[in-house]
Amino acid sequence: MSETPEQATPLAEPAGVGQRAVQIALVDDDRNILTTVSIALQSEGFATRLYSDGETALKALLDNPPDLAVFDIKMPKMDGMELLRRLREDSALPVIFLTSKDDESDEEAGLELGADDYIAKPFSLRLLIARIRAILRRAEPLPGGAAPAESGEPAQASLSRGRLFMDPARHHVTWADQPVSLTVTEFLILEALAVRPGVIKSRNQLMDAAYPDDVFVDDRTVDSHIKRMRRKFRMVDPEFAAIDTLYGAGYSFTDG
Repeated sequence: MSETPEQATPLAEPAGVGQRAVQIALVDDDRNILTTVSIALQSEGFATRLYSDGETALKALLDNPPDLAVFDIKMPKMDGMELLRRLREDSALPVIFLTSKDDESDEEAGLELGADDYIAKPFSLRLLIARIRAILRRAEPLPGGAAPAESGEPAQASLSRGRLFMDPARHHVTWADQPVSLTVTEFLILEALAVRPGVIKSRNQLMDAAYPDDVFVDDRTVDSHIKRMRRKFRMVDPEFAAIDTLYGAGYSFTDG
């Protein structure tokens, strides 16, 4: 497949007169996905830059970084894992990567390499846009004062539960004053648990909190997120045990 040229002109102006459009790089060898996602993002006020292989994308992402990148795992010349690994040698660019459905090994490897979140194919465009906006909110202020397209929404109140502190506006989490880096999906699941300590939340309730109602995920997906969250918290506190499993019922949060 021939290389897809960059696009940098949004169909709609993002919030704020005179501000540059937030730049989203899309990297995928499927031209249909590139086109469909690009149109959806431009309609939301984002500018898009399109690349059809990892090798071409790497140079562009390092030479002229966008605000966020979304890329596939399986691509020619350089796959998404290698692209992420090499990108992380020189850049902290926020990244969402796309995985094949049910391929948990890709999810684990990508997150360990430094991806900010992942979405399994086939995916909802609404879900992808929500994840992009959430990651942009928690990122450092954009150059030139640019803001994500949904600026103007009311700020979300912070949440404090024992040693846990969560700032939804920036997707910032600390445990005993130590920062814990969570993906957007992990953050939303944890927030759903921490809002009502001691209350059991079923897997379906946690899926509803983290995914739109038109996106199907199975029980194993929620369990995988919980497993990764516990591992991340235990990196700052080996005794972390605030997320309880109630077999057959679901999960609850208790900082005791």
